[in-house]
Amino acid sequence: MRARVGDRLVVEGPRDDVPRRTAVVTDVRGRDGAPPYQVRWVDEDRETLVFPGGDAHIERGPESPAEE
Repeated sequence: MRARVGDRLVVEGPRDDVPRRTAVVTDVRGRDGAPPYQVRWVDEDRETLVFPGGDAHIERGPESPAEE
């Protein structure tokens, strides 16, 4: 998983009754875009440090170039 500042981290809910969560990446702490990520959760307006698991993926932000 690779991210840039401004990308969105999407964490899928583990069950159908648990909604997905979305956060905006505000800082990349790993090398070359790797986790961990400092993120601002959209639904809570707070920041946390995240080590994403297998239920997470990155969506490119509007200003991030596409992966080559």
